[in-house]
Amino acid sequence: MKTQCPDVLKNAPLGRESAYPERYDPTLLFPIARAANRAPLGIADEALPFVGEDEWHAFELSWLDPKGKPIVAVARFRLLATSPNLIESKSWKLYLNSFNHSRFAGHAEVEQTLARDLSAAAGGDVSVTLLDVDDEALTPRRLPGDCIDGLDVEIHDYAPNPDLLSAGDETIEESLHSHLLKSNCPVTGQPDWGSVLIRYHGPRIDREGLLKYLVSYRQHQDFHEHCVEHIFTDLMARVRPERLLVMARYVRRGGLDISPWRATPGERPPEPLRLARQ
Repeated sequence: MKTQCPDVLKNAPLGRESAYPERYDPTLLFPIARAANRAPLGIADEALPFVGEDEWHAFELSWLDPKGKPIVAVARFRLLATSPNLIESKSWKLYLNSFNHSRFAGHAEVEQTLARDLSAAAGGDVSVTLLDVDDEALTPRRLPGDCIDGLDVEIHDYAPNPDLLSAGDETIEESLHSHLLKSNCPVTGQPDWGSVLIRYHGPRIDREGLLKYLVSYRQHQDFHEHCVEHIFTDLMARVRPERLLVMARYVRRGGLDISPWRATPGERPPEPLRLARQ
């Protein structure tokens, strides 16, 4: 199953041979409207059923100081789900690499430049934090709650099937997670591996059905952000929890990892963490 915006992606750098830039160039950023893939899910940008962010980490960020000495850092970006655009990942990488041989006065100037350029591309505020490469905030942690990957299930569906989701009558609050999420790039078909956390208050979700449902994304082609929104809307429609948070933490590729999360309004955001695979 493919993404709903192939015409837009024809002009994207993803899947094309690219020359890496030698000088800072913000025009490399390629925004993609979220609306095209939200429409088939019944999501309108002016009335989003969730709050959330797309959190990115960039591990290949470097620039030159005023004397020409290289500086390296890890950048954390937070992009609100209310922004009209996401930013295509390869264009983001090319843009970051345009800093490699450009001189900046210091960390503050780099942060301000990144925030300005990315916010312009996204159409909404993007926050930027630069971290040292050995910062404790980058230490891998574990997802909270119960892992459902050990369930003995027979699986036949490898395209998203919300009919696999069901819930009982008992109302509970719990956190469940799986490391078996896999979707595919909508342009290149490359696999996108991830872990997903589901925290909810509502009817008890059938765990076997949930695991089958998450695995059903295995041949689905879409952006990380839209996969999370798809899972969120299916759970809301089939389980009807009072509160829900869905977060995916995707494995790093090309020096970037992404961790989108979507939640019902008022639900507390997820705890900051990174996984070993990221």
